[in-house]
Amino acid sequence: MQNFQFFLLLCATLSGAFPTDTRQKEEDMQLIQKYVENYYGFKKYDKSFLWKSNSSMIQKIKEMQEFFGLKVTGKLDSGTLDLVQKRRCGFPDVAGFSTFGGEPKWANQVLTYRILNYTPDLHPADVNAAIKKALSVWSSVTPLKFIKKDRGDADIMVSFAVRGHNDFNPFDGPGGSVAHAYAPGKDLGGDAHFDEDETWTKSTEGTNLFYVAAHEFGHSLGLFHSKDPNALMYPVYRKFDPSVFRLHQDDINGIQHLYGPPSNTHSNQRESTEIEDPAESKDPALPNTCGPDLTFDAVTTFRGEIMFFKDKHFWRKHPEVRTADVNLISSFWPRLPPSVDAAYEIPEKDETVIFKGNEFWVVRGDTILPGYPQKIYTLGFLKNVTKIDAAFYNGNEGKTYYFIADKFWSYDKRRQSMDRKPMLVRDVFPGISGKIDAVFQHENFLYFFCGRKQFEFDPDKKRVTRLLKTNFWFPC
Repeated sequence: MQNFQFFLLLCATLSGAFPTDTRQKEEDMQLIQKYVENYYGFKKYDKSFLWKSNSSMIQKIKEMQEFFGLKVTGKLDSGTLDLVQKRRCGFPDVAGFSTFGGEPKWANQVLTYRILNYTPDLHPADVNAAIKKALSVWSSVTPLKFIKKDRGDADIMVSFAVRGHNDFNPFDGPGGSVAHAYAPGKDLGGDAHFDEDETWTKSTEGTNLFYVAAHEFGHSLGLFHSKDPNALMYPVYRKFDPSVFRLHQDDINGIQHLYGPPSNTHSNQRESTEIEDPAESKDPALPNTCGPDLTFDAVTTFRGEIMFFKDKHFWRKHPEVRTADVNLISSFWPRLPPSVDAAYEIPEKDETVIFKGNEFWVVRGDTILPGYPQKIYTLGFLKNVTKIDAAFYNGNEGKTYYFIADKFWSYDKRRQSMDRKPMLVRDVFPGISGKIDAVFQHENFLYFFCGRKQFEFDPDKKRVTRLLKTNFWFPC
């Protein structure tokens, strides 16, 4: 009865703004009360508005109306009711570009992120692409770089959840709050949570994951909300064309206030920033993946992706995603040298073996396993073998193939023995000859990189099926 009187008295105070139906009045009051509780700091036990026209409830409604550029009346007119029913970020609102209290920010310029789980609404490759693109929104205008991790802790942990999810900030079902993220810091700091009750898409339908993630990662980096309706950090979700996205100057001002402009180029410091594919970057320090002279040091599969090594960089690319993510080898594996010679993956052990000179390392994700590097003769080679040019692991056969010049050795895992003598590449792989720079296996085909050429080889038919450019896997 007390709650019923609570709503009737407030309805009387705002009688000009409500429909005549009492039940609708109650529902509208519950809606606005919940909204200002969540986003404007209204305390639900503050009932002073029952007898004061300038009550805290009225003031909070006015504050909300002012923030969104509505007519400031303190009443629940149709524009105010329409706004509070829109999808939005789950964090409170403040005016202008703003940072969290105390301006928390990350001390490092290289940050890690990990996707803990995936929404069933999208293919995992599309989720990976959306999250990577969302992070590149911010790295394109700052010195920040982001590295994806598949295991262990990361600075930014990304997850999908419903209702309560152990952070004392439950989601509210379809609509309403679609996601939230936490300011830089320990534990939950930097983490981004997405409401699984939404329908996540990569189009203008449903809720576009890229757009929401880009907004939430602004919080993860230290930005609060903006009142500029054209800014990415504006709290209300709006439809847009996901193929064309330009970061607003208000967002650029905010993030550069925390981290400064990019350290390697001035071209990104423009009024609006268009996101570029890292694989197509014009940074002169990076090899041009679309140039005619492209060669690779090593190529391997890596947890469903393909990893391409060149000098001090490597690219990670999912076969079903157009873009590629480029990183420094030293930022992912600080103890690995640049310009590696060969690499291959053993998927069932979640291990990748990487060679440089007469040594090799075994890594699991971004961690080098204890006891490495070791000398390559421990694999069964004679001590006069000082370098591996290329290698791949065939899980069906249980064999690893090591290429040196125009010959190869194979190691049989079942017999735990290495070939006593090498074989000529051309005798076992007709159509392939000479030195092999890199090789990997994908969907029952082998891909041999020889200088500026790439050969697709069918091991069942024992023949080359396609002659490809080295940059075949890149969006050129």
